Amino acid sequence: MLTAVKPAGPSKSDISRGVFRRTPAISGESPRARVRVKGNGSIRAVISSTGDKALEAASPLESKESTNGSLLSSGGGIEVRATVTVRKKMKEKLTEKIEDQWEFFVNGFGQGILIHLISEEIDPVTNSGKSVESSVRGWLTRPLSNPHIVEYAANFTVPHDFGCPGAILVTNLHNKEFYLLEIVIHGFDEGPIFFPANTWIHSRKDNPESRIIFKNQAYLPSQTPPGIKDLRREDLLSIRGNGKGERKPHDRIYDYDLYNDLGNPDKDEDLARPVLGVEERPYPRRCRTGRPPTKSDPLSETRIEKPHPVYVPRDETFEEIKQNTFSAGRLKAVLHNLIPSIAASLSSSDIPFKCFSDIDKLYNDGFLLKDDENKDIIEKLLVGKIVKQVMSIGQTLWKYETPAIIKRDRFAWLRDNEFARQALAGVNPVNIEVLKEFPILSKLDPAVYGPPESALTKELIEQELNGLSVEKAIEDKRLFILDYHDMLLPFVKKINSLPNRKSYASRTVFFYTKTGFLRPIAIELSLPPTPSSPRNKHVYTHGHGATTHWTWKLAKAHVCSNDAGVHQLVNHWLRTHASMEPYIIATHRQLSSMHPIYKLLHPHMRYTLEINALARQSLINGGGIIEASFSPGKYAMELSSAAYKSLWRFDIDALPADLIRRGMAVEDPSMPCGVRLVIEDYPYAADGLLIWSAIQEWVETYVNHFYSEPNSVTSDLELQAWWDEIKKKGHHDKRNEPWWPKLNTKEDLHGILTIMIWIASGQHAAINFGQYPFGGYVPNRPTLLRRLIPQENDSDYDKFILNPQHTFLSSLPTKLQATKVMAVQDTLSTHSADEEYLGQMNLLHSHWINDHEVLKMFNKFSARLEEIEEIINERNKDTRLKTRSGAGVPPYELLLPSSGPGVTGRGIPNSISI
Repeated sequence: MLTAVKPAGPSKSDISRGVFRRTPAISGESPRARVRVKGNGSIRAVISSTGDKALEAASPLESKESTNGSLLSSGGGIEVRATVTVRKKMKEKLTEKIEDQWEFFVNGFGQGILIHLISEEIDPVTNSGKSVESSVRGWLTRPLSNPHIVEYAANFTVPHDFGCPGAILVTNLHNKEFYLLEIVIHGFDEGPIFFPANTWIHSRKDNPESRIIFKNQAYLPSQTPPGIKDLRREDLLSIRGNGKGERKPHDRIYDYDLYNDLGNPDKDEDLARPVLGVEERPYPRRCRTGRPPTKSDPLSETRIEKPHPVYVPRDETFEEIKQNTFSAGRLKAVLHNLIPSIAASLSSSDIPFKCFSDIDKLYNDGFLLKDDENKDIIEKLLVGKIVKQVMSIGQTLWKYETPAIIKRDRFAWLRDNEFARQALAGVNPVNIEVLKEFPILSKLDPAVYGPPESALTKELIEQELNGLSVEKAIEDKRLFILDYHDMLLPFVKKINSLPNRKSYASRTVFFYTKTGFLRPIAIELSLPPTPSSPRNKHVYTHGHGATTHWTWKLAKAHVCSNDAGVHQLVNHWLRTHASMEPYIIATHRQLSSMHPIYKLLHPHMRYTLEINALARQSLINGGGIIEASFSPGKYAMELSSAAYKSLWRFDIDALPADLIRRGMAVEDPSMPCGVRLVIEDYPYAADGLLIWSAIQEWVETYVNHFYSEPNSVTSDLELQAWWDEIKKKGHHDKRNEPWWPKLNTKEDLHGILTIMIWIASGQHAAINFGQYPFGGYVPNRPTLLRRLIPQENDSDYDKFILNPQHTFLSSLPTKLQATKVMAVQDTLSTHSADEEYLGQMNLLHSHWINDHEVLKMFNKFSARLEEIEEIINERNKDTRLKTRSGAGVPPYELLLPSSGPGVTGRGIPNSISI
């Protein structure tokens, strides 16, 4: 048993190095951690080799317990026990199983894991927290419900005046990392003391610093017990790193960098991409990896290509269940990509859909190739035996699930009311605005982009208003617009210079009828002005003639293509994934894991850095899936940067503020959230406000609980540094904007936090998990178009008149392009089996905070979300709400809080996890 005696005084060299150092046992003293304080007051959590005497001093696992369950005191102090819970891999190779058995054996004899128990009280000799040390020795034999979890134990003897433990230092003496779930200390009067970890513990050979694990008590910086105050600062310093060098897989260092790793100029000059995050192309910051620059461009960072992983801090990587799900999704995507590739390779070029039944075959028949007939092609395009074995199973592997948009009504996508319905209840319901003034004017430079006036005239609009004037319709808030003109026109010329890409800048005007339907009445499609056509604008209405009928369909398809690009690059990637990443980095760098705001935000940061790194590797990179499948092509991320520059603001990421900005709601203090919807039957907004208000109430009560004193927000140095870093480093290019909220009061704080949690949960869910349900049927939502609409003086106009269906289908993505983006949308719309949903608590994180009041608040939040789920289900049955009910109309479920795994079109995960 380790006796708790005071260590000898530190040497000057020890103090200068500022380390925890083990010294040989003298005069019966057990080896103990020495807390050395650096000149700047911080502690270096480093432990040198344990030495044999530590093992000799350790006692057997067995110890007697009193009748009340506490460990009995011995003459030297109080005997306490640490239960150390470790998670093993679910699927292991034979070599890994052998290694596990060896580690199991080594841990049993106390030579694998060393832990130091640090008191919240100061040791007057070391001027740091009192400390005792023990080795993990032995394993507990009680059965566990999970076969992948192992429990070990360590015994300590602590002096009677040790105080309450506040931190544990963990040193991994093995040659590889292990996953620590938690440590529980038994034997103190307070009862079991929980130290939740849920972290990878690096091997000491990779990094000599021990890991610091704090107990589950939340402390503001000023409330930190003196014994662990230096450890709190030390832990933050280790997480920040020094901004130098290339990051290693075992690192847990969070830092910022530009988006300078999207291109690959060393491989191909056509894959060079401009750096994002500079003055002319502003952008949020990403997590720094520290890779060296490319040879061709010193401003760009070298890329890591699949299957090699891009660095993210160690605890940000997918857990094994998520990895398996994502791998399965990727395999599915590979199958869905390769099979059409083989079909296309049998033709001279990638082939378009020739008839609508070709599209239906993706869901009904799939793609089936026989190995013997196409052996050479399969050998050439498919590598590895696994894919061939999967192919031999049968054709169902190559069939797509029927998307929700055509499952109930296969012709719904053709109708105007469905086109309009999706602006309110589709996968991108965040761009529709009330039309506030007429005529419609562009804000672009007329010297470059031509006259600012829209070609949508008063006379043309009033033809569709059933006798209502434009002025009256605007006054009554019955005209709405989907306006992508100014965002897209600067890119149209460049997009149209790409092979097989044709695009317009679009405006679509809708009229809200007295019967409660939103109806599209006119579409304007614009091209950059030319000397012969300074007003290069075309206007389309639904009309009644056969020709107008087909040109209207083509015009709607171009609007849908624009909508798909803006959705993916601006609303989905930029406004959720990219803007959230700096919040996560700053939270880790500036808020201690014992800070109450860190504990609040932690569930909403899960997996985001990893999925963003994967996106930079395969989705938004030069030549990646987004460039290949969406209209902007190689200019996709430049368009996203332009939108960040002109449109992005933190304050209007608040749902009520965004609705007011777009004119879709007006301020009304008598209504929940203080706003009243202009269109009550607006499912995204109506359901979103329920989720927003639940988050807001939970965050407000949580913040008020911890910040009860006057000026407690302004005096919280960690919190102020966190908000300052988000603005100045995370969103550096927007650092001087006047709209950033202040952080002086509790109201400021819970307003900021509600926005962040809404973006990570409800907002991302609303615009992500409907991608395949709405986009999986290509004609409903083409991600690119390959032809402009034929005009009377065009050479192919006669072909259009003879066969308009062929013109429409040949304008859509090809089979290969369509199936590729369908595979990606299918993967991005999938819920993992280990998804953690809003208001739900992972059992492994059940000891996240030692505060009964907070747990009561969280339970109230969870109960409210259950009520909201019932409210949404009832709304979907309400026949008065025509946007979410009716013959063949799919219910709006994207903001239902819960979901099962798979493509369900519902469920709000805590975080941006896919």
